[in-house]
Amino acid sequence: LPNMKRSPLPAGLAAVVLVAAGLAFVGAPAVGRPVHMDRSSRSTAASTASTTDTYVVLVRDASSEAAARRAVAAAGGTVVEASAGIGTLTVEAPASTFVAAVRSKPGISGVAASRSIGHSPGVPARHDLVEHEGRSQALRQQPAPRRRGQGSGTSNGQDTLEPLQWDMDMIHAKQAHAVNPGSPKVSVGIIDTGIDGTQPDLAPNLDRSLSRNFTTDMPDIDGPCEVPSCQDPADADQGGHGTHVAGTVAAADNGMGIVGVAPKVKLVNVRAGQDSGYFFLAPTLDALTYSGAAGIDVVNMSFYVDPWLYNCRSNPADSPAQQYEQRSIISAMNRALEYAHRHGVTLISAMGNENSDLGDPGFDPTSPDYPEGTNYDRQIDNDDCLSMPSEGSHVLNVTSIGPSKKKADYSNYGLERGFVAAPGGWFRDGFGTATFRTNANLILSTYPKVTLQDEGLVDQDGNVVPEAAGLVFKECTADGCGYYTYLQGTSMAAPHATGVAALAVARYGHPDRRHGGLTMDPDQVANVVARSATPTPCPTPRLQTYSNEGRDASFDAYCDGSVRFNGFYGYGIIDALRTVSGGGSGRG
Repeated sequence: LPNMKRSPLPAGLAAVVLVAAGLAFVGAPAVGRPVHMDRSSRSTAASTASTTDTYVVLVRDASSEAAARRAVAAAGGTVVEASAGIGTLTVEAPASTFVAAVRSKPGISGVAASRSIGHSPGVPARHDLVEHEGRSQALRQQPAPRRRGQGSGTSNGQDTLEPLQWDMDMIHAKQAHAVNPGSPKVSVGIIDTGIDGTQPDLAPNLDRSLSRNFTTDMPDIDGPCEVPSCQDPADADQGGHGTHVAGTVAAADNGMGIVGVAPKVKLVNVRAGQDSGYFFLAPTLDALTYSGAAGIDVVNMSFYVDPWLYNCRSNPADSPAQQYEQRSIISAMNRALEYAHRHGVTLISAMGNENSDLGDPGFDPTSPDYPEGTNYDRQIDNDDCLSMPSEGSHVLNVTSIGPSKKKADYSNYGLERGFVAAPGGWFRDGFGTATFRTNANLILSTYPKVTLQDEGLVDQDGNVVPEAAGLVFKECTADGCGYYTYLQGTSMAAPHATGVAALAVARYGHPDRRHGGLTMDPDQVANVVARSATPTPCPTPRLQTYSNEGRDASFDAYCDGSVRFNGFYGYGIIDALRTVSGGGSGRG
């Protein structure tokens, strides 16, 4: 996929749609039961085959699968999954010999390792969780913000924590709900670490029948398995990230906790992330193809595909085998993204937290990030390297802003890949005011109790520890207790745009004759979201510095472009009210 420069919005939003040069395959995995090996079998394989890896094999074309399978078998591999929709095989095979044995065989156009299996326990920390910056400062015994009516809704009809949702005020979500709060006929897939189905603000909107978990826990990064099969239920989240994302999209308007951007839409857990926050290739491909086959309308992708932050086709710092793997990842991901888009899925992604212009990314010292300790320094060539899925086909990227509407220091940006801006939180916003470096600058959303307990922020009796006051909240009704916490990141910005896209489908979609509910062409959804965004000019001066916020010159960011479209805000800051009121559609 060549890099394509972004131009102002033309008719039909052609500029926001990237077209992959991959092959098109017909067919799809069954919605009710994807073509998967039984997960208990995978668990057994993981425990007994420490020299076995999992690979994704790209079949050259629709007539080549038989030849590809023969090559896999001859190399000692076992096919555990086949996706006719995108022409891939998931294979378990000898770690040291498989790729070299099959890469030049007939019928095979690429091979990439998805994840290693069967390693010893020991959980390294993820390197890229900027969402937790506020947490690292958080146990400062900040007083809890004042609010009214805890546990039973506020006196003016708000949910109990809604007064803390500056992000929803910024995008006019409450006013939008009076026009159209979304519809259960619209489904939003959360491709993440899971969704906690016990969270009272999420349970009313979670579609358990459609939800799937495409991951198997890996003890070396996830810790001990919670269930014997090492595959968590499809309504669980041990990592927390997915539950936080889901709450921003569609927390129910039910008198307690928070309210999401689209509180009446249906949430679908399409899990591709490990408990530890890693997203490997095979589960991610599964999640995307499943989303297309199941008729999901919008998916949120607040991650990048591990182990490469940037996948480079021919970076001189990489070995030939590593170059081949990264080319294969690009091809496989674009096949899956094309498939999902072709089947009506609007693809929304976080733009990333490396404070980089994605048109000139510079330096990457973090890849590969798995196995731990294998990373090395690479200079990234924009013409050769892509971060997936954010730089993949048809993907709409979201930059992050703080309460002041200033681009958050960590947020990636750039004319080439940006689409819209949304509130993602920024701990360091508000320099010179009482809000500077406070948790209230972050995004408040739902979070699993078990994760907060693991982090020491909630005790074993379910009570918020005193040191976490103002960071973690517990809200209870007769139906149970829910937990909430502040995070920041483009991971938090993207679900705001995802919720707005879901509102667009609810407002302007048409009946989906195949799956039921509503549907809308993804390019039309993108058009509505872009045209309803509030155009926001670059700052003056255009070179934004963050020295007041304690950042060095490496965080300096130059905003290129016009009011209509620029590198910090794309087509503008999303606006839920304009979206449902016809501001982006030409309709009243």
